[in-house]
Amino acid sequence: MLALLALVASLCSSGIGTLAGIGGAVLLVPLLVFLGLPASEAAPLGLVSVAAGSVAAGAPQLRERIVNHRLGVTTEVVATTGAAMGALAAGMVDDRLLARALAVAALAAAVAVVWSRTERERVLAEGGHHAIGEWPGRIAGATDVDSDVVTYRARRLPVGLALMWVAGVTAGTAGVSGGFLKTPVTATLMDIPPRVAAATTTFTVGVTASAGLVVMTLQGRVDAKASAAVVAGSLLGGRLGAAVQGSVPRTLLQRGLAAVLVVVAVLLWVSA
Repeated sequence: MLALLALVASLCSSGIGTLAGIGGAVLLVPLLVFLGLPASEAAPLGLVSVAAGSVAAGAPQLRERIVNHRLGVTTEVVATTGAAMGALAAGMVDDRLLARALAVAALAAAVAVVWSRTERERVLAEGGHHAIGEWPGRIAGATDVDSDVVTYRARRLPVGLALMWVAGVTAGTAGVSGGFLKTPVTATLMDIPPRVAAATTTFTVGVTASAGLVVMTLQGRVDAKASAAVVAGSLLGGRLGAAVQGSVPRTLLQRGLAAVLVVVAVLLWVSA
């Protein structure tokens, strides 16, 4: 019964999350809690969904050369540490506190969805389209925006890394992807083009989730059958969401999802 519930919930949440561009785990875990699953058991399934979505999105993003590996490795050092710490802490507290942590995460996700910005004007790169991609030895590079090549370089790295640790702790504690924090921080604070920020975050959140899952597995909190169902549902839901993503106005999706997340946060907090 749990496996069937996980399959249906992950299918729906992954499809909706993909449409809005923040992934499905931030909806999956609250949905499972609403359906009666303890928060301590729902969190690992959320991280499984994050890892599955990251793997599914990785290949096309690498082909398009929009993932910055050096940026990803740099941020993941602190994010995975935070995820492991969050998972350890979550294993020592009761479900009531975990549900409230999940409510805070849902509210933060709502703010992040609204905060997402559009691409800014940048200086055109010299050398034409052959310059597209990350630049060796630096957290910098160039990407294609509206048929133009624009350059970028990471800024305010220390503050950005501190917030990446917070995103990791959130992922490890609540079982949701830290991507809803990592992408806005990378784009707005660190001055990375939103397309590169989103792709790099999606490519690396699977590593963050895996760090939390290792700890949760050692704690005996991972259900193998339910996890397999979540992987299947997340992959299928992600593909369905991506297929119709272009036909629905992104602004409408973001505002609608933000409203849903606020309601979810309030209900979780009150019910806890």
